[in-house]
Amino acid sequence: STIIIPNYNGIEYIENCLKSLEAEPARVIVVDNGSTDGSRELVEEKFPSVKVIALEDNQGFCKAVNLGIAESRTTYVILLNNDTVVRRGFVRALEEPLQQDKRIFSGAAQMINLKKPHLIDDAGDYYCALGWAFAAGKDKDREAYQRQRDIFASCGGACIYRRAILSRIGLLDENHFAYLEDMDIGYRARIAGYRNLYIPRAQVYHAGSASSGSRHNAFKVDLSARNNIYLIYKNMPCLQIVLNMPCLLVGYFVKTFFFIRKGLGGVYVKGLIKGFRLCLSAEGKACKVRFKLENLPAYVRIQWELWRNMILRAVY
Repeated sequence: STIIIPNYNGIEYIENCLKSLEAEPARVIVVDNGSTDGSRELVEEKFPSVKVIALEDNQGFCKAVNLGIAESRTTYVILLNNDTVVRRGFVRALEEPLQQDKRIFSGAAQMINLKKPHLIDDAGDYYCALGWAFAAGKDKDREAYQRQRDIFASCGGACIYRRAILSRIGLLDENHFAYLEDMDIGYRARIAGYRNLYIPRAQVYHAGSASSGSRHNAFKVDLSARNNIYLIYKNMPCLQIVLNMPCLLVGYFVKTFFFIRKGLGGVYVKGLIKGFRLCLSAEGKACKVRFKLENLPAYVRIQWELWRNMILRAVY
């Protein structure tokens, strides 16, 4: 495997992250998005075996990962946030399920809250008909999330992708810049008939929101709102969008009021408008997944999960 770590001003975390990888059987590539805090220089000085790809400015998570993938030659690529520390055996634990089943596209690690290690940060990602993406187990006890299971998509903060399938479904969509790009690629894999898996044996401690600053901030809310509109447009055929429209309207209505209470309502609505503009742009239209009749069974399974996941949102 090749481990790809996008880095942007990660001086507080990057050293501990790379130290935790020293015993792992994988090549490590750090793609630096124009950091100005000395984190790139730290990596080059203290970790000479790590390949560093230095960009002049911040070109986003997606671009950084795609450059790392292009530099890799291994069967699997592992995405890892710079604010993580992996537990020993992380790489092998991610690889083993994919070696057993070639229909598995991705595997999500168990992401553990770095400051409260008895709690889950992410135990697999889901998407529902309300237009909400959510992480299973967020801020809940780890003991309840030790079973391997199929999920909708793998969080890009700590996951493994099969390179051969990337060549069929495409890399991360750089229109996203950051946020929901991992949901999008997992969605595309599902449409093509592949599986995404939660692998609790692969464990990583995660600080969370290290680059953006907090769980809810203007940068994150704006991009996430924009990308959510784009995610739906890109991956759902028109008929499926119409089918889900009542649920989607309810979901966006609820989210709008949620962010109004956070003082970010205007930012959220502007992000939604940007999403519609992206869908109407040449760049957005060019990336829409073309409907193929052969994928109809996958669309039916996905639609059932979108409805079911509205219930799982309350449980998980």
